[in-house]
Amino acid sequence: MTRHIRHAAAFCVLLLVALLVNTAWLQVLQAPSYGVNPANRRPSIVRYEQPRGEILVGGRPVTGSKDTGEQLRYERTYTQGPMYAPVTGFASQRYGTTLLEHTEDGVLSGTDPLLAGFPLWNDFTRGQSPGGNVVTTLNPAAQLAAFHGLGKRKGAVVAVEPTTGRILALVSTPSYDPAELSGNGPAVAAAWARLNGDPERPMLNRAVRQTYPPGSTFKVVTAAAALDAGVVQDLDAPTDSPDPYRLPGSTAWLVNEGEGCEDASLRFAFEWSCNTVFAKLGVDVGASAMRATAQGFGFNDSSLEIPFSVVPSRFDAPEDRAQRALSSIGQFNTRATPLQMAMVAAAVANGGQVRSPYLVERTTRSGGDMVSAAGSRPARQVMRPTTAARLRELMTDVVEEGTGRNAAVPGATVGGKTGTAQHGVGNRGTPYAWFISWAQGEQDMDARVAVAVVVEDASARRGDISGGGTAAPIAKAVMEAVLHSPRTG
Repeated sequence: MTRHIRHAAAFCVLLLVALLVNTAWLQVLQAPSYGVNPANRRPSIVRYEQPRGEILVGGRPVTGSKDTGEQLRYERTYTQGPMYAPVTGFASQRYGTTLLEHTEDGVLSGTDPLLAGFPLWNDFTRGQSPGGNVVTTLNPAAQLAAFHGLGKRKGAVVAVEPTTGRILALVSTPSYDPAELSGNGPAVAAAWARLNGDPERPMLNRAVRQTYPPGSTFKVVTAAAALDAGVVQDLDAPTDSPDPYRLPGSTAWLVNEGEGCEDASLRFAFEWSCNTVFAKLGVDVGASAMRATAQGFGFNDSSLEIPFSVVPSRFDAPEDRAQRALSSIGQFNTRATPLQMAMVAAAVANGGQVRSPYLVERTTRSGGDMVSAAGSRPARQVMRPTTAARLRELMTDVVEEGTGRNAAVPGATVGGKTGTAQHGVGNRGTPYAWFISWAQGEQDMDARVAVAVVVEDASARRGDISGGGTAAPIAKAVMEAVLHSPRTG
């Protein structure tokens, strides 16, 4: 009898060991494959069983969560969704996450280990911390001014703080309501199909994911290169520029929209946007110096993140002099995002230094305790301080006496540059309207804001575009909103 009991006990121990081995095999070795198996809904259920953290603008949330009572319990909600969609992106139970909802997903969903007071305990209990919050750098008044300024027109606006790189406004139109994509039902699938099939591409973030020919706004970069290289030493001296200008090595002629550009000074050429002067300057400066200056401003940088990725702006500085002449006036193959052109204006306003732009000020736990902060961004000197001072003078002249008068802000010093960018087959498309600028209040020690505006479907009246009639008033409204707002740390 005792022998049978021993055999039974040994068999039970063997079964227990087999059970433990099988459990360990399933939970340790097979867990990864089960975790990504589409048939396993447990990760999705856990992900949506608690409210998502908030994205804050000006101290107030522009996101939320609603309890649906369904298996995937909490869905994302948005306040003023279309206005903030180019910043927040969407968080969809069906289609995943984009933009800040994606790059900050660990904090917002509560899975970031930094949110847990005792990470090892959470790993043991498989518990999840409450979703944390993401505090943005946005100025709500500037965001509203940019969104209302664009209205129903297609385009984008970016505003940055020159001394820090903080992004104060980031708007793209037409936009969409990300709440339409939050759930996982038939209505979400229909909204997804409609938005992706829309020829106006409302889900395209034109501020950071679309590049345009920058047109005459790129003349700020060309002027910086010419001044730094010593090709131009006196703003008021003749530049020996013909009008029209025969592109080197070709039979093509470049002309100007206005008069008085023949042998014009840099001051006059900048103020009245003489193509011939700047095309010749690009040729005289040379390919390597033009390329180095553009790259200093941020062109050709494929690593920029704010924290979501930014499409690189391009300046190739062709060795072919005719092509380089056109590239130097923001045409040919020169392409820029609105964010990049805001960085150009910010560098001028900040004494020739540009700081990497960023959109997240800090992240916090649900109770408000800080998890991480942006910290100071390194500055990059892109031109001599004396060159920046002279460009500030030139940009101020544009607003006070030239093509940018519509951007003038009472009681503030404003510098700007208008631009008209040709595009389409044979340049027959309606020109894009550009305006870049910066503003400094009477009581400010430095410039408070730099802005870039591009309007795709601008008025067909070329004079209105080149005179700042389309884009400059939008920039003015954004600059006024920032100047009338209290400074933030």
